[in-house]
Amino acid sequence: MAEGNNTDLSSLQTEKLLQFQDLTGIDDMSRCRAILEQHNWDIEVAVQDTLNEAEGLPSAFNQAPANRNADNLPVVNTGPSYQRVITVMRQPQGLQPQGLVGWTFYIFLLPFRFVYSTLLDLIRFTFRLFRPDPRRALTDPVGDVMRFIKNFEEAYGSFHPTFYRGTYSQALTDAKKELKFMLVYLHGDDHQDTDDFCRRTLCDPEVVQFVNQRSLFWACSVSTSEGYRVSQALQENTYPFLALIVLRDARMTVVARIEGMVEKRFLMDKLNLVITDNEASLMLARADRQNRDLNQSIRQEQDVAYQESLRADQEKVRRKKEEHERQEKEQEEERNKIIEEELHREVIGYMVC
Repeated sequence: MAEGNNTDLSSLQTEKLLQFQDLTGIDDMSRCRAILEQHNWDIEVAVQDTLNEAEGLPSAFNQAPANRNADNLPVVNTGPSYQRVITVMRQPQGLQPQGLVGWTFYIFLLPFRFVYSTLLDLIRFTFRLFRPDPRRALTDPVGDVMRFIKNFEEAYGSFHPTFYRGTYSQALTDAKKELKFMLVYLHGDDHQDTDDFCRRTLCDPEVVQFVNQRSLFWACSVSTSEGYRVSQALQENTYPFLALIVLRDARMTVVARIEGMVEKRFLMDKLNLVITDNEASLMLARADRQNRDLNQSIRQEQDVAYQESLRADQEKVRRKKEEHERQEKEQEEERNKIIEEELHREVIGYMVC
């Protein structure tokens, strides 16, 4: 399987070239070599970069150190045309005007409410200009997640869906690697529906079992840097907020958004519907991965056969060379023997004379 233009490679580079071809499934050996040379023969970075490029993710090669602090999130398709958006709005209680007097009073106060709301928004905007949101500074994303889990268990107990103990980026990577649905929950600490949702819906035994069996579950508070940046990426409108993400069309995609207070049966029905609709994409991804693994296995077997054939050819060459050297040595010894005998006869003849 080795190509003629790869004869100048060292044995280590040849081994990396074959390994890179196995891992990426690229048949063109020249292209494999060009990618490895571009990445200074760092096979781990080259493989990751190639897979990222195929799936529309950013490059992992030669990132500037400044970007490490920003820890940019993986690219996720947040608005596909087939996305299901489910929003449950809270019905205001006691605020609906009643009767003529109520409606008159409501209309009279409407301009004041508008002015108050506008001034409040301007004050918040001005405040953010002079005092940037501290949540924008990413410091300890794993710590943010672990502290949220600790606070959640202190408030609602230890019986809940199994939280993924890592960053959002790590959870996305694992969900894609394991070809699983990923359910994201953004926790709004100060929202009026958060406590009710966590106690009655999220920690319900049926919901816990459903989520654990059907998905990888990641959650964080939006009051932390990690939760805030995920909320900016997913662009939620209200809380509680849930997003279902899955690998579709070679990209991690938000296939459903559920916003607002939902009861357990409603939540499970909607999640089950979306999972059923998108299960085919995971089946295709699994089949593609199995096919790729099979091709890699075949290439490995071919490489093994090639190496064995190469060793056999080398052994034949070595034996032929040894046989040739042995024959030359025997011929040399025979010539030397003849010369010695002739010299011996000449000496005897000289002595007789």
